[in-house]
Amino acid sequence: MLSNLARRWSAWVVEPIARLLARLHITPNQATVIGCLLTSAVGVIIAFGHLRIAGIFLIVTLALDAVDGTLARMTDSVSLFGAFLDSTLDRWAEIALYFGLAWHFTQTGQSYAVLLTMLVMATSLMVSYSRARAEGVGIPLKEGLFTRFERLVVLVLGLIFSDLIVWALAVIAILAAVTAVQRILATRRLAESLP
Repeated sequence: MLSNLARRWSAWVVEPIARLLARLHITPNQATVIGCLLTSAVGVIIAFGHLRIAGIFLIVTLALDAVDGTLARMTDSVSLFGAFLDSTLDRWAEIALYFGLAWHFTQTGQSYAVLLTMLVMATSLMVSYSRARAEGVGIPLKEGLFTRFERLVVLVLGLIFSDLIVWALAVIAILAAVTAVQRILATRRLAESLP
């Protein structure tokens, strides 16, 4: 996955930020909440129609996305609740981005793009839900062609090159749907291999 490659290359940015937050006594859960609020603020920028600016700010929030996990490991404060909070707020933040887009398209009279945005939101959430449910029944699931990171990279490109935003959304919708099906099939395969 592209996200694994990005995680390895972004360590030189993420680790100094995590060290700074540790010195400021900011907890990993507080960093998670801050990250969610910042990404949600990008959704507001999108809603007001400033797509290129939103794309640039989203790059910053993506860079900060891994800080909470790194901070938790640095401060030896990894917890089950922290993992749950991170995953849950990631979903809320992604919803805020798509809600901002839907509002923008509503204001500009692009009803087809509103429907496409709703489809993107649904397929994106199903990618995350399928993994959560697999893990809920005891099947660790790491497979996934188009995870949250990949979706947000395509969204960033669509926002910065705003004339291509509808095409970016179409790509996300298709590949997220494929990934959700991929995870269903992977879960079936793994479930059948268990005793």
